[in-house]
Amino acid sequence: MSTAPARLRAKASWLVNQAATVAHRLAMDEFARSGARRYHYGILAAIDENGPSSQATLSRCTGIDRSDVVAVINELADAGYVERAPDPADGRRNLITLTDTGTRRLGHLEDLVSETQGVFLAPLDPAEREQLTRLLARVVEHHQG
Repeated sequence: MSTAPARLRAKASWLVNQAATVAHRLAMDEFARSGARRYHYGILAAIDENGPSSQATLSRCTGIDRSDVVAVINELADAGYVERAPDPADGRRNLITLTDTGTRRLGHLEDLVSETQGVFLAPLDPAEREQLTRLLARVVEHHQG
C-alpha cells in the first residue's frame, strides 16, 4: 500500500475498498477450502436468525439477487442443509427451512468466518476491532436508508 499515492491513502473510501478486497479474498479462500460459498453462509445465517423464509425475503435480507438465491437454495437443498415446503399462508411460494444438518453446517461456516475475521483484523487489538466494526456498521446503515 505504501506505493499508492498519499492522496489515495488519505481517503477512507479508497482504504475501505482496499480492505474489502483483502477480506473478500480471505473469505473466498476459506469457504473454497470447505466446499462452500459466501452465499451459503448468508442464506443459512438468515434462515437461522429469521426462521423459515421465502426466497424473496432471503434475497431482500441478504442482498443476494433473486436469481442467485434460487441457485444457492438449490445447492443447499441438494446438500440437505435446507428444505422447501409450501407456505401455508400462500401456496404460490415456498418457505425455506434450515435442517439439523444445515444448523451444523452453519456452525462450521461460522467458525470459518470467525477465523477469517481474526486473520483480517490481526493488526488491531480487540477494542479496535469492535470499534472498526461499529463504525463501518454505522456508515453502511446510513447509506442503506
